Amino acid sequence: MNRHTYCIIMAGGIGSRFWPKSRLSRPKQFLDILGTGRTFLRMTYERFAGIVPPENFIVATNARYRETVLEQLPELTPEQVLCEPVGRNTAPCICYAAHRLRKSDPEARMIVTPADHLILNEQEFRSLVGECLDFVEGHAALMTVGIEPTRPETGYGYIQVSDEQRISKVKSFTEKPNEELARTFIQCGEFLWNSGIFIWKAKDIIEAIRTHLPEHHALFSAIEPELNTPGEEEAVARVFAECRAISIDYGVMEHADNVYVRRGDIGWSDVGTWGAYYREARKDRYANAKPEKGCYTDESTRSCIISLPRNKIAVINGLREFIVVDTEDVLMICPRSEEQRIKKFIDEVKYNEGDKHI
Repeated sequence: MNRHTYCIIMAGGIGSRFWPKSRLSRPKQFLDILGTGRTFLRMTYERFAGIVPPENFIVATNARYRETVLEQLPELTPEQVLCEPVGRNTAPCICYAAHRLRKSDPEARMIVTPADHLILNEQEFRSLVGECLDFVEGHAALMTVGIEPTRPETGYGYIQVSDEQRISKVKSFTEKPNEELARTFIQCGEFLWNSGIFIWKAKDIIEAIRTHLPEHHALFSAIEPELNTPGEEEAVARVFAECRAISIDYGVMEHADNVYVRRGDIGWSDVGTWGAYYREARKDRYANAKPEKGCYTDESTRSCIISLPRNKIAVINGLREFIVVDTEDVLMICPRSEEQRIKKFIDEVKYNEGDKHI
């Protein structure tokens, strides 16, 4: 392992598209939604454990989840959990981590990854990450991981590449196209899914932020002397209060001229919705993704997603292509084709009941 290699796990999201399973108090990244016996956060940590020394992991999350992170990753010390006082999307999060690393290790190389993605071919993935680390060692490059697309997916961002090499210069980024455009991308053959996984040297991403997000650079550069000191928490709270919310994709990657992508076929999914979960989940003979025990259905129930609390018994008859999610305080039943309405359900519940079920 290279002592200058660090893994930054972004674990601050609230996972609202997995409501009512995912809650503000314990969002998706801290749950075992796939039934593997490990939470998404734990799987992400173990995925990189063979590449990155334990002391070089950093988890960036909301302050309310600090103890949950330490509970699920006991290998980490409290100093390895960066707490954002408020959510400001990925650019401020990455800027914070990069400045903190540059101060303690000017040669730091960063792997930045979401906490809640699925990668089935982990051995191939680790090999891919190793190639990316080697590439950025010799180039002032901002790298991302691109996934060979298998369908015209409208829920992912796309990366247009300049050639068919394994590592290519990026021509353009497109955020979540409509179905017609997604089909065009697939037919064209020049586009990859954007995984949201990045590899670069800390000093190179800081330079890119200085060029393309100068206000963020100024804010975090000003507090760099206070990072890794007792004054860090107060300084970070001050900066995040002033910081504009923006993603690293919009703020930097779409504008920089030194962006490269390593393409891969690694069994990747962001498992961002119940529909994405259904594609990855184990199913019974009638295509139902349901618990192995405690859920009783017959041949009239087909192609459903069923999630139940442990030790809960359910009998479900006659449903086709529905989502059924039961928790201690919320039961949601809706057609799979209408899962985009979950946010509307959340808004209605919050308006009428307050935050207690959110």
